[in-house]
Amino acid sequence: MQFVKMEDLKPGMRIARPIYSKKGVLLFERDSKLNQNGIDSIRNFGLIGLFVLEPAEPAPPMTPEDIEFERFQTINSFAIQDELNSMLNNRKFIKLPNIVADITKGYGLLDKKINFAQSLRTKEDYIYRHCLNVSMLCAIIGHKYGLRNEEMRDTITSAVVHDIGKLMAPAELRDKEDRDIQDVRALENYQLEGFDILDEMFQSSPNVKRIAAQSLTILQCYREGRERPNMKLVEGTKIMVVAEYFDTLTAMRFGGKPESELDVLRNMQAAPKIFDERAVKALIDGINILSEGISVVLSTGDTALILQENPRNILRPMVLCFRDNTIMNLADTYMYGDIEVTGIMKTLDNRHVMSRDLLDGHAGDIAQTDGTYTGGEDDQ
Repeated sequence: MQFVKMEDLKPGMRIARPIYSKKGVLLFERDSKLNQNGIDSIRNFGLIGLFVLEPAEPAPPMTPEDIEFERFQTINSFAIQDELNSMLNNRKFIKLPNIVADITKGYGLLDKKINFAQSLRTKEDYIYRHCLNVSMLCAIIGHKYGLRNEEMRDTITSAVVHDIGKLMAPAELRDKEDRDIQDVRALENYQLEGFDILDEMFQSSPNVKRIAAQSLTILQCYREGRERPNMKLVEGTKIMVVAEYFDTLTAMRFGGKPESELDVLRNMQAAPKIFDERAVKALIDGINILSEGISVVLSTGDTALILQENPRNILRPMVLCFRDNTIMNLADTYMYGDIEVTGIMKTLDNRHVMSRDLLDGHAGDIAQTDGTYTGGEDDQ
């Protein structure tokens, strides 16, 4: 699977993720093959791009939970849009407590890992979908982390509203694709202005603003290579920093392609003073990143299939090496030293991509009796 910007879509590409309407009605099934009319129709949605399947890649199976996850993202992103606009324009919210309760119920009580599939985004709904994803990740991480009920509510609420200030930025800045550091700082200044709204509207829950403000400060320090300031962090901040960074880097975004979940995870593990180790571990325990059945690349350059996860070290699972069909338990450092997973394969195997037209053109060269190839006029 790969991310393709709208301007680079071509007929024949297959959709990797379903596309829903604002009301959660399925418009395009996954594995649908695009034609020009379909591309023109999807362009009208204003999407930044699509996730498409590689030419030889079969569509991965989707569980009922995966399908509900997609619908939940679609419906609730529009609910968040209504609430943030109401807060911005009227300093009122109506459904926010219900939205937070739904996110908590759906993703803050899970007893198993889930597939956290990134949603399709447009320039118009990017902020709302980002806020939703960060809040869902906060619920997942917070549950594994052991947040108390009140802490969980404040953390998820902060995640839903943390970017409200960016809605005050001019559209040409919000929608700009090739943002430089000045653009990023300008957006963050609007985000800071939004914290005044949070201060005004959540006086009875001051941690809502505190979590958002502390998270922004910590991530600014990380981006600029500065030491984190010595301040007492709210527990929810530790969760929010991990959720915010993970979604920002792995989602479709302006001016670049999404980064792999594995690379983002490595970045966080390499900076424990910024990204709380317990919160990172809670993320690993809550979503599927290197799960059974995934094809991966090892530090030796070999490719392999994950047979069993390693709960102690996600990068050192038990694998089946494709080169010689040997089973390697990478957790055994005595046997395998520092070998670990360094990447995820885009496709599930090494099949060659064939042209269906070319294959059909040689159909007469295949013997009908036993399938033996008898040769064609193009053979030398």
